[in-house]
Amino acid sequence: MLVELVGGLVSGSLALLADAGHMLADAGALALALAAQRWAQRPRTERSTFGLRRAEVLAAFVNGIALGVTALWVIKEAAERWFAPSQIRADVMLAVAGAGLVVNLAVAAVLMRAQRESLNVRAAFAHVASDALGSVAALIAGALVHFFGVTRADPVLSVAIAVLVAYSGWRVLRETTSILLEATPSHLNVSAIEATIRACPGVVDLHDLHVWRISDRFDALTVHVTLERGAHGVEVCRAVADELKTQFGLAHATIQPEAPPPDAVVVLRASRHGAPITKAG
Repeated sequence: MLVELVGGLVSGSLALLADAGHMLADAGALALALAAQRWAQRPRTERSTFGLRRAEVLAAFVNGIALGVTALWVIKEAAERWFAPSQIRADVMLAVAGAGLVVNLAVAAVLMRAQRESLNVRAAFAHVASDALGSVAALIAGALVHFFGVTRADPVLSVAIAVLVAYSGWRVLRETTSILLEATPSHLNVSAIEATIRACPGVVDLHDLHVWRISDRFDALTVHVTLERGAHGVEVCRAVADELKTQFGLAHATIQPEAPPPDAVVVLRASRHGAPITKAG
């Protein structure tokens, strides 16, 4: 980050300055991701019965906002550079952008494996991956300035970097917002889950079905099921839980059994005296 900052100031390249600003956001993102991971590993308490699992989600949400703010800043600077092009030292720009690409690829390689299992690390990886693409864009802009004298290539490629950064931020925000609003996880089909529960032996109806995500790899479900007459609530709940875990991977399911509704009351009239006789139907 510091090398790109100095290189951007010396060469006059907005692409390098944009990448340096993005790296500053990356440094904060990685620090926040690490801190959130530590918080999430703390045990549950009486006041936080799920623990602090959502600390990682909140960190990823903040990182998504940081990506969006960075993109807006780069676009603003690019617009100013387009109307007032400045002199750029392309040799310095190429050297610094090349070094930045090497660093970003190294960090991305470290995060590549872990980002598949953690939304928090995935947000940090998005920062670094978009930064690597930013370094590529800076290299292209430097080559265009150095070999063809196209000064405006610098702000144009800076906007391309900003678009990549904004897209990364949007993806992170979309996923984290869905979790924070307790929406159904995208890989789960509520209609299919409902049909599976109804098909379980001993279930005649269900209501208050809720499916949401607490944190990465921690999906939860609650549902009330109405039992058939003679069905045992514990056995039905166990069967439903087994089906949910087998078919949908829902290991954290809370199933509330409910007795069937009472029979309707039918009023009959005796044939001899006309006195009403109440009988359960």
